Amino acid sequence: MERDETRHLHAVDPGEPAGAREMWHVTLTVAGAAVEPGVIKSALERLSEEHPFLLAGRYSTERAEVRYWEEAGDVASALRMAVLLWDEHIVTAQLPRWRVVGVEVVDRETFHRRGRYIHERPGLVAAGRVIPF
Repeated sequence: MERDETRHLHAVDPGEPAGAREMWHVTLTVAGAAVEPGVIKSALERLSEEHPFLLAGRYSTERAEVRYWEEAGDVASALRMAVLLWDEHIVTAQLPRWRVVGVEVVDRETFHRRGRYIHERPGLVAAGRVIPF
């Protein structure tokens, strides 16, 4: 898919009624050949500058996870955009050529309900941080 076509998926449809779009919390997991920890950390930091609403990233030498908010009309649209996110930024953020191995998309209510139990759930990352697994 050409970069311009992919960007179109993230554009707001001017014909869409006001309020038809919702915010979805996305967790995207990618994996691939090993890279140096500094390489992936820097790439995730560049991605956070390029992609609005990026909350946090975690990484190892062969895997990364990013959490962010996506605006979309429905969960299927948010999921399609999530699957394309890594490839959209692979050149500009100098991301490793890894593949998507997992995606979770939940609505705002589910995200906030889970947040009430943040101290009981290991592995959650504070907003704005890029840290190792």
